[in-house]
Amino acid sequence: MTTRYITTPIYYLNGEPHLGHVYTTIAADVLARYWRLTGAKVKFLVGTDEHGQKVAQAAYAAGESPTTYVDRMSKLFVDMTHKINASNDVFIRTTETRHHEAAQALWKKLVQAGQIYESTYAGWYAVRDEAYIEESEIVEGKAPSGAEVEWMEESSYFFRLSEWERPLLDYYEENPGAIAPVSRRNEVLSFIKGGLRDLSISRTKFTWGISVPDNPQHVMYVWIDALTNYITALGYPNIESKEFKEYWPESLHLIGKDILRFHAVYWPAFLMAAGLRPPKRIFAHGWLTCEGEKMSKSLGNVVDPFKLIETYGLDPVRYFLMREIPFGQDGTYSDMALIQRINSDLANDLGNLVQRVLSFIHKNVGAHLPEPHEILGVDQEILAKAAHLHDLLRDDMEIQALQAYCQHIWEVVAVANRYVDSQKPWALKKSSDPQDRLRMQTVLYVLAEVIRHIAIYVQPLMPESASKILDQLGQKERSFKDLKTPLKSGTSLNEPQPIFPRVEKEKGE
Repeated sequence: MTTRYITTPIYYLNGEPHLGHVYTTIAADVLARYWRLTGAKVKFLVGTDEHGQKVAQAAYAAGESPTTYVDRMSKLFVDMTHKINASNDVFIRTTETRHHEAAQALWKKLVQAGQIYESTYAGWYAVRDEAYIEESEIVEGKAPSGAEVEWMEESSYFFRLSEWERPLLDYYEENPGAIAPVSRRNEVLSFIKGGLRDLSISRTKFTWGISVPDNPQHVMYVWIDALTNYITALGYPNIESKEFKEYWPESLHLIGKDILRFHAVYWPAFLMAAGLRPPKRIFAHGWLTCEGEKMSKSLGNVVDPFKLIETYGLDPVRYFLMREIPFGQDGTYSDMALIQRINSDLANDLGNLVQRVLSFIHKNVGAHLPEPHEILGVDQEILAKAAHLHDLLRDDMEIQALQAYCQHIWEVVAVANRYVDSQKPWALKKSSDPQDRLRMQTVLYVLAEVIRHIAIYVQPLMPESASKILDQLGQKERSFKDLKTPLKSGTSLNEPQPIFPRVEKEKGE
């Protein structure tokens, strides 16, 4: 059986869930739901990164202990997964005992491999990014991200990252699909070729973290702690477990482009040094802006994803985020773009197709799926397009082309709407020719079959809406393999109800 291991980055608890967190989690959920429908065995991981100086500072600023703070904040992210209907199998927290044990086990493995040594770190550090900043990267006294930097000198353990420059380049040459999109792969290769320096991987100036084995005066650098979560969830350090053996070779990390270096340079080096294979694929998506401007509280343009869901509905928001922006590129959010997608793609195109076809069947064919008679070339053509979706969508998902996944489905929606207009079942009904009545039944059957294909493939994007469509078609079998069995004529249909109401422009103002 095919296996898939899909992970989001574990979300840092220095703030509440925002649109970026929702965007990544929905993307991962779409992939997980898709692969389950293919019959694959899927593990989908979400979680929270709860250690580090920045979290400790946020806790104290809130007047709480770090433990109280992370317990409260982590619950907000668990709630987020419920609000967006994420189907994650596991929610991991880095404050869990199993994670402490896994992170310390990885550290000990690196020590045994001669990859860790003690020295003194002196350099620039960005607390907001939890990142060490090279002198050459500082612009106007700040990190490339715009974060404030501070000079830091302290005793530290170091990882021999410099030894992994050639092995990393060799690995990425042998596995060209290991980083996507290509622009991000090129960025990583350029960084590695620029020369790797040994990495400070412990801190002594605060205590909120996982202690270094055999030296509790040091806590692990938050990134070696955080990244280990991906294997903690598979039972590490038990690499002989069935779960680890099944899922880790098929790992797909979805991340934002701002944490690419940690995932595509540091993480694979840690793993290879510990005798483990790197993740199979790392996909770094772009940033969301609001009306073309970076979202910030000071500008007052931060988009609350939960208000969007409350206003427009969950499935329309899920669809918009996957359809509007090419996954992997930066994109912009606007209320007007969302409303346009809802009214055009959902209400006018798919919603109207489903409503008028099923309403016509309900009113004119005794509320039962009609029986097809002579299948003509025009019928075969649209049925073939619906069947061909399987290959197109599989290829889209293999490369995480989520916008293309939407586009390919809606191309068939458009073909189906043109088919309705050209075949005119309402005119065939009015005809006195008995052959036209039979032709009407065939047209309606073909349309119902195409709608079934569309609804089944829409499930990863809009699970609740797709379920309503399939309910209205009287269909209980909803996996991709079920498409091989044609619709059964005579199936009783309930009276259809509109699924995608239009949005008045004022609603978004």
